[in-house]
This record gives sequence, C-alpha cells and structure tokens, in this order.
Amino acid sequence: MWRKISLTLAVGAMLVAMLLPLSASAVSTSTHFLTMYVDRQDAELDSAPLELDTPPVETDGKVYVPLKFIGEALGFPVKWNEQTKRVETDSPGFHIEIDIAGKQVYINKVAAPFDGMALMQGDTLMVKLGWTGDYMGAKYSYNPDQKRVDIIYVKRPEGVYNSETNSSKPVAKFTFGKTSYRIGEPVKYIDLSYDPDAEGIADWKWTGREEAFFKPGKYAVTLQVTDGKGLVSDKYTREITITGETYLDAFNYPLYEAEPGAFIPTDWSTIWAHFHDLPELAKKVTYETDRKLLVSDSPESIKEKGILYSDVVRGKARLYAHHMNETPEKIQFAIMVSNPGTKPVTVRTTNRGEVYPSIYANLIGHEASVDFMLHDPLDEKLVVPPKQTVVYVQMPDFYPGQGVNAFYDLETDGAVQFSFLAMDPIATPISTGFYKELDYVANVRGTFDAADVRWDIDASSFTKPSRLIIGDGQSDAFVEGYDPQRGQSVKNEGNYGVMYKIHADHPRKMVILVLPRGGPFKGPFKINDDFQMVPRSGLMPAFKGVQVLARTSGTEDSLDIEFTPPAGSAFPVDLIFYPLD
Repeated sequence: MWRKISLTLAVGAMLVAMLLPLSASAVSTSTHFLTMYVDRQDAELDSAPLELDTPPVETDGKVYVPLKFIGEALGFPVKWNEQTKRVETDSPGFHIEIDIAGKQVYINKVAAPFDGMALMQGDTLMVKLGWTGDYMGAKYSYNPDQKRVDIIYVKRPEGVYNSETNSSKPVAKFTFGKTSYRIGEPVKYIDLSYDPDAEGIADWKWTGREEAFFKPGKYAVTLQVTDGKGLVSDKYTREITITGETYLDAFNYPLYEAEPGAFIPTDWSTIWAHFHDLPELAKKVTYETDRKLLVSDSPESIKEKGILYSDVVRGKARLYAHHMNETPEKIQFAIMVSNPGTKPVTVRTTNRGEVYPSIYANLIGHEASVDFMLHDPLDEKLVVPPKQTVVYVQMPDFYPGQGVNAFYDLETDGAVQFSFLAMDPIATPISTGFYKELDYVANVRGTFDAADVRWDIDASSFTKPSRLIIGDGQSDAFVEGYDPQRGQSVKNEGNYGVMYKIHADHPRKMVILVLPRGGPFKGPFKINDDFQMVPRSGLMPAFKGVQVLARTSGTEDSLDIEFTPPAGSAFPVDLIFYPLD
C-alpha cells in the first residue's frame, strides 16, 4: 500500500522541489507561502501555480491535507518503515509513526487514535491541517467561505554537520576565471571547495574538465570532493561557454600557458629593500551612499540568546553578520524582517554571500567573501504582509564554537525592520516571541552611511614602486555610521562588509602584489573580474612574502580591482604596484 501512496504523491513533492527558490550555492532558507483549496487540485507556491495529485478535503468540520506532500514541502521527509509497516516522519521534538492497518497514531511512542487525526483518501494518507502547526512549526489558516488553506513556513535548511560523527562533509564549489572562453584559450578553474572542519580536501573528482576546449559550444563541468576522513560532498556543476573565436590551436596551446598567483617568499632584508615604507599612489575617494550597510558583529561571541542588532531599512541596504557561538549548546541564527505598516512590502535580494558554520574564523570570512563576490545572477523576492514578521534568512544550527559570516544585498519598496537574532534551535522562527536586545561588546555594530567605496587611481605613469593601504584607519578612513540600540555615532573599524572598487585608466606595464602587514590573512581579490585567492591555500602570514595578483601589459584600457575585507583576517594590507620596464 505504501508504494501506491508514494507514487500517488510523488508528483506533488517533485513540483515543490522544482519550484522552491533554492540555489546550488545557498546555505540558508527563507519564508515560503503555500496556498491550496479544498477539493481543488490547483495550488500556488510563492505565487507560482502547481497542480496537486490529491487536494485537501473537508470531513466532519475538519480539513485534511496530504501528509507526504506537506511533509516534503516543509522539509520533514515522510518515509515507509518496511520493518514496522508504519509511515514515519520526524520534526523538531517529535517522532511520528502512523499504523494505517491498525488505525493507530504514535507521537513520541505515545498512542493516539487514528480517527479524527488522519484518514485515507483513496491511496493517499491525509492528516489534520492542525498538524502543520502542532508538529511542523508552520503558521496556517483556513477560510471556509473560499475553502482556502494558507500555510506560511520556513523549510529547515540542511547543514553538512553530523553531530553523531562529530564531523562535517566537505562542500564542493568552483568557478571559472570568466564566463566565456575562446577556442584553445586556457581555462582557469578556481577551486572554492572547503571543509567546515578544516581537515582539508584530500581528493578532487572532476567530470568534463579540460585545460582548453577546441570546439565551440557549452560544456558542463562537475566537481565532487572528498575530505581527509573519506566523507564525500554533493556534486557541484557549472556550465562554461566556448565562443567561435579562436585564441590558440591545439598545437600552440601548451606553449603559452602562464598564470598569476605565485607566492614569493621574502626575508626582512627583501622587505626593507623593496617593500618597506613605499610612497602611496594618489587616489580620489568616493563613498557610494545609495546603499546603507547594517553590520552585526557585536556581541561577536554569542553567550546568550537575544537580538544581536536591529534597524529599519527603506530602499537599498547590505546586511552583514559575523558571529560565533560561545554558548555550551547549539543555537539558531536568523534574520527576521518585520513590516509595521498597513501595506505589503517586497524585499528583493540581489546578491548574497554565505558559508556553512565552522569553528575557523579565517575560513568563514574568506568563503563568505568569495560567495558574495561571485555576483551570481539573483533576484529573489519576499513579500512581507502588513503587521507581520517573517524569516528573511535562517542558517543551519550553530554548534558550540562554530560561527558564520554572511552578506545580503537587498532592496525594499517600503520601510521594514531587520533583526539579527540568536534563538533556541527548536524555536519556530515565525513565532519567535520577544527577545531582549543584547549589549554591545567590542568589535563593530551599527548602520553605516556607505556600503561601497570607489578609489580612482592614476597608475599610468608612476616610475617607482608604490602602494595602496587597505584597513589602517588613516590612509583608508573607516566609514561612519550610527548604532540606534546604543544611540551613538560609530565607525566601521576595519570597514567589514564594505566593497572596495579600485579603478585605473590606461595602467602602465606592471605587476600587482599583495603584502599582509597586520597579521594572518586569507581573502579573495577580483582583478578585471578574474578571481585571485590570497593565498591559494592556508593562511598568508604578515611580512613572510608577497603574492602576485596580476600583471598588466601597458595596453589595457583600464584596471579594476574588487575587494572586501574578509572576517577573521588582520589589517592593514598593502597593494603594491611594481613597474615593469
């Protein structure tokens, strides 16, 4: 019988999986809206139409919904236990078993009558609508005049950490140096894979990878990685476009391969002779104030549950969070959005940078920055009903010692309040209740006047090695702002969450180097849309060496460098522009 039930409801569950606005790179989940009608197969998920195989029914004044469809939609898989001959599902705090043949329901092994809680509609197992709230943490309502069922829910995100084995499986991720290549042009593969346990990646399994492609078209490239414990990641696939233009034929290709990224070790004599106290390149600084920056980094170490930071947004904003769990138990981190007005407000997310929880501060800062700087096309809309609070972002559970760094660029068409919360892991995010505002404890917290800063430099005619200093608070001033929870003006010391855009017209022939001066550093740069990881692996210590970021030939129209200070790294950092004559 269960096989028939599974087949009957599989179509509905597949439609939900296809329509959910998920990304291969997304870590978090958000709020979803499901609408169904009694005795009607048409339904809507986040305003997208779908057709149910078995619709809700109303019997004896009670509304029943298909269990497997609802369970899969809300993130609680429903399965058949062949040994016990029972239907099973798990949700936070509940293990539910349904004995269809014996007409019995067991909730945490406590028996309850089948009738009134469940019924069979043909081959489909139906459960009372109230289950979605009682056992699955969703908010629901029923309009008897319209025979309409509305369910608001947050599908629980799947983490990569397994508490039983005390280990996380690795995460496969990569990108190409640019979106398209010519025939015979060297393809740059940038490996962004990581292990939240920082045990390292032991093996890479590529499918479809070539050093260069010699026929035009689109090619799928897939990566799967294995960590030191033998745990295997999910597969990650990106598509590369090969245009019809020819760069090199197959014979000439190996003669021309060259790539920046080399690490050049140095000693103090080399530092003093070539890189110490270099003159600064003149720059014109422009703060782009059309987007506000909300930074939640205090208390950076969470020691109790509550509101970490909160402020009102109208228009463009960037949300930036960096927190570590220093409680003795796992916690839940979420960003809530509240609409105090009388009209719905649409929140449109245009970019995100996220990382799975990890105990390694340098890793989470680096990976979140990479994710944000990918600028993958994104246009996710969340409509916040009036007088309602919904989940904007919910992250996987933080275990003791773990932390997360995250960026979100968004736009709103009305005033809403964003709140960064540390909550109990079994709390239902939609009905979180009231939390107190946590006190400020060092680091950075506030709403700042600019999320982006542009430096226009003259790199066309300088004749001596010169530099740009990032993150010293003097040559690179910290962005100013205001903390409404403290009621005082503040500075973004470190300019965390700020995106630097460095531009030069007609750069001369030179090599661009990076030199950490404040301490260990790990972070990405983007040179003319080409990623460069600093360093390629591990951490780059201060004054131990320089890394080649890029070279210019002297014939380029412009040079553009993109960078954001990665959480966990030390500053200042020098960008050194070294003439090549």
